[in-house]
Amino acid sequence: MQICSFLWVYYGFPNSYYEGRNVEEVRFTSGMKMGSQDTSEADCVCGIPDSGIGQVLGYAQGKGIPYHRAITKYTPTWPRSFTPSNQGLRQLLAKMKLIPNRAMLEGQRVIFCDDSIVRGTQLRDNVKVLFEYGAKEVHLRIGCPPLIYGCPFIGFSTPKTDMELITRQVIRELEGDENKDLDKYATTGSPQYEQMVSIIGEKLGLSSLRFNSLETLVEAIGLPKCKVCTHCFDGSSDF
Repeated sequence: MQICSFLWVYYGFPNSYYEGRNVEEVRFTSGMKMGSQDTSEADCVCGIPDSGIGQVLGYAQGKGIPYHRAITKYTPTWPRSFTPSNQGLRQLLAKMKLIPNRAMLEGQRVIFCDDSIVRGTQLRDNVKVLFEYGAKEVHLRIGCPPLIYGCPFIGFSTPKTDMELITRQVIRELEGDENKDLDKYATTGSPQYEQMVSIIGEKLGLSSLRFNSLETLVEAIGLPKCKVCTHCFDGSSDF
């Protein structure tokens, strides 16, 4: 048995249970563990709706700073914005469904929590808007490790190639080969990992960027790692 870990990160409905592990509880626990380990200074935390909300509530508790709803989701009729195959349509949907609140952003150092980064195009545009709405600093905390490998099973990111992943683009820039030393780039804390994350943060215009570690995510899920599929993070799988 290897259950997709992304069910708890993104796909799963908050009230759902998989192998007895509730989605919202896992997101909250994962966020709380991240928040308790984060030494960054900030005035408040905010979640990117919807799957970032469970994480940010735990993050706020773990870090001990308030949760503010600095972004509101306009929900009528809009699908998940990663779904359309056309990049222009993806960007349009992302822009129209997430609405910043200037009153909660102006002059604030804000930590935002989100589930993952796939291509990064939507986040880059959103970060720019957050600064335009008066945010003093914009920090991003991601609920899962960097996506290094495309999913060969369910294709959650719908990439035509692994090169649509922002991680692979950065690896190619650094190495001249998008497939070189992937195990090192997938290892939290390695020099390659730290350089990759730093460059992604710069590309997105962030004040800082941090990803959850695979160990913390698996611990929050509460199942043995051998029973959870983590292929998109570390390339491991049983075909």
